[in-house]
Amino acid sequence: MTVLHHPRLRAVIYARYSTDKQRQESIADQIELCRRYAVQQGWDVVDTYTDAAISGASRHRPGFLKLVDDAGRRRFDVVVSEGIDRLGRRLADTSDLFDRLNFHNIKLYTPHLGEITTLHIAIMGMMAQVQLKETGQKTRRSHLGLAKEGRVPGGKAYGYDIVDGDKAGGGYRRINADEAAVVRRIFTLYADGMSPRAIARLLNDENVPGPRGRRWVDTTIRGQVARGTGILNNANYAGVLEWGRCEFVKDPGTGKRVARINPQEKREIVEVPELRIIDDVLWNRVKVRQEAVATEIGRDEQGNALNRVHRRRFLLSGVLVCGVCGGRYTIMGKDRYGCAGHRNSGTCPNDRTITRQAIEGRVLAGLKERLLGADVVAAFIEEMVVAHRREQAEARNRRGDRERALAEVDRKIASILEAVEKGLYSPSLNARLSALEAERAALSTEIGALRTEAPEMLLPANLPELYRRKIAELESVLGDGDEGMAAMEMIRSMVDRVVLSPCPSGAGLEAQLHGDLLAILEACAEADLKRRQPASLEAGCQLSVVAGAGFEPATFRL
Repeated sequence: MTVLHHPRLRAVIYARYSTDKQRQESIADQIELCRRYAVQQGWDVVDTYTDAAISGASRHRPGFLKLVDDAGRRRFDVVVSEGIDRLGRRLADTSDLFDRLNFHNIKLYTPHLGEITTLHIAIMGMMAQVQLKETGQKTRRSHLGLAKEGRVPGGKAYGYDIVDGDKAGGGYRRINADEAAVVRRIFTLYADGMSPRAIARLLNDENVPGPRGRRWVDTTIRGQVARGTGILNNANYAGVLEWGRCEFVKDPGTGKRVARINPQEKREIVEVPELRIIDDVLWNRVKVRQEAVATEIGRDEQGNALNRVHRRRFLLSGVLVCGVCGGRYTIMGKDRYGCAGHRNSGTCPNDRTITRQAIEGRVLAGLKERLLGADVVAAFIEEMVVAHRREQAEARNRRGDRERALAEVDRKIASILEAVEKGLYSPSLNARLSALEAERAALSTEIGALRTEAPEMLLPANLPELYRRKIAELESVLGDGDEGMAAMEMIRSMVDRVVLSPCPSGAGLEAQLHGDLLAILEACAEADLKRRQPASLEAGCQLSVVAGAGFEPATFRL
């Protein structure tokens, strides 16, 4: 007698808590509860996914997204979570996850409800979303009440201290004399013609502490007029509390909060003369100068300048870092990068700049040289064969699933026909038979479209040459059309940062590359790198580029 041994189901656990005000131990508690439940069911816990201090209102959570990705790779059979609301607070997100898991034949469980069904998702998901909406409304109502009392709904603002105690009540502010003097000076300097950038440099040179003890930057002073942000636009300084100028909504596509400027009727304006730091004459002088120097450019509905909204992202946008102050290297003029700390606040002595084409060219030159190695070409061809075989296996699995579903439909149809032959005909039985026949036709069509195996791949004889030609053309196609943009995003996602520092000799810049791209380059040229530098190169180490020679273990100069 043959005994069949069924493999144990592979289970994973998902845990999350919303804000940094909650305990980190909440994650451990959830995991332990779910682990015990999985053990009781006889499942093997193979992995855990967590998101700490991240709201469930957005699906753009690292742990959640990895869970979805691994589900598509069928790395587990069961997902266990403390509750549906841990997976998401939006019905659309939890419903989409449930559908994805079902498609991959993965079950969802919670310790209290057991296996989650469509009904659970509909009811519990809707309750979680309603609760999220109510929490937001209650918070807004609470802030409105504070504003009507002349209390500022928010944290400490520069120029004020928060007054605590039973008599004054939390949430009230009083003027900080030292900071108020700095505010008056900023307003006066700006009204007299000094730019926010020059003011920031002056205050930093004098070691005047900025908000929260940080160094001054021009954006802290300038802010955005429409949104009321920045020192020069804070109406509190003029003795006016204006609450509700903006509201923030979450973009469901990106998960990021987007500011929207409210119309005047949705704002709450309260006179707070006890908070006045700037007189009306100086306030109005600043407003007049702001209007005079404002650049007449189009803005989107959030008030962002369109030239910034539509500014093209380059290959290394956001990853260039100053090796002196740790700040960003940003575009200063036409295709030229420079240290933002030096330019905007004068806090960094690094005045070296570099053209976009120069730094991108060095990075791409090294990448292309490594990718053109004979061993890499062979690895590329091998990966193509492996990928093709994987497609064949997945096609066989899909066809097998559809054939089993078709067999089940045929069994149900046969049962109905047998019932009809016995005289048990009814209109509902006929309707059910029609539905099953339609399902059978759809499955048959789908099976016909799925070939048992994909045709054998015929690799062209000149494939290595074709590969080398594509790599050589890499730089020219980046950012050109959808495919070029996708290639650029892929390369940029592998670069953690490129640190730019002045050369010790005083001429040019040194650059050091950090990130996954480094690991790829090392893997592509492992033997070559060991020959040139015997020391071990572990993940996270530094690798540099040499102009014209590709990636080398020595720092390069530009």
